[in-house]
Amino acid sequence: MKQILNHLFENKTFTREQSKEILTEIAQGKYNNSQMAAFMTAYCMRSITVNELEGFRDAMLELCLPIDLQTGDLIDLCGTGGDGKDTFNISTLASFVVAGAGYKVAKHGNYGVSSGCGSSNVMEFLGYKFTNETDKLKRSMDSSNICFLHAPLFHPAMKTVAPIRRELGVKTFFNMLGPMVNPAKPKNQLVGVFNLELARIYAYLYQKSDIKYTILNALDGYDEISLTCDFKTFSAEGEKINSIEGLGFDKLNPNEILGGNSVSESAEIFMTVLNGSATTAQNNVVLANAALAIKTIAPEKSFADCFDEAGTSLTGKNALKSFKTLLAN
Repeated sequence: MKQILNHLFENKTFTREQSKEILTEIAQGKYNNSQMAAFMTAYCMRSITVNELEGFRDAMLELCLPIDLQTGDLIDLCGTGGDGKDTFNISTLASFVVAGAGYKVAKHGNYGVSSGCGSSNVMEFLGYKFTNETDKLKRSMDSSNICFLHAPLFHPAMKTVAPIRRELGVKTFFNMLGPMVNPAKPKNQLVGVFNLELARIYAYLYQKSDIKYTILNALDGYDEISLTCDFKTFSAEGEKINSIEGLGFDKLNPNEILGGNSVSESAEIFMTVLNGSATTAQNNVVLANAALAIKTIAPEKSFADCFDEAGTSLTGKNALKSFKTLLAN
């Protein structure tokens, strides 16, 4: 590790194969906590390269517990986190809206590291029992159109870094990897990232895949459509700035989409949205992200039509039904 760290401190980069080997060795417990913390910290202070991110991704996918849900047209809605904005669980709620609209969702999630309440925190608080059993997950998919893939159960090799990430409490390159290492390998992905530099790296990697993708970044730094500002998307249709006014939305104040100060408060907001008692701002931000996910699956549809589908799912309580059915399985 001394050689690796010196390489980083000299502002040198790693090849794809070197990056894969390093992360594999980290996962296998070859290095001590101080060395791993130093390695992660170094990446907090410099930009990751395409080759490095690709190599880290390769290692994670090779080490993960794969799962075959036998469903061809899955989508995942997953953000990198690390934007420091402390919103409520928008992408998780949007996942249930998309499921309620009739699409198959394999939601990859984890406990919050750089945020107070990740998707796994709120799902666990609300009574969901994490599992990596294929039969249970397939039953969930069949009955509710969604399954929840709690990352630690599918990436057991990462248990060596989990406590270090928690202690650091800031975004690391593992945030960047989260959306790329869904063990179900969905063919559709809506990925939110925290800056444009990373969005372009993601776009380059996804262009080389057979995944239908939309990568998004709000221009003021959110890793989702925040409706506080315009947002940029990258897809097979190219790079585009999307005007929130052009899409028919009023600009939101960031305070309108804050999450709670605790997991219980976040869970309360979560259920308020699903139960139809949320504010217009909360509803719109969830529906906008759900609409973009639907448009990712069906790019021939207009955003307005996708938003209507999402709205019907939420107001008609189909999203709530998907959530309750998932918990009952």
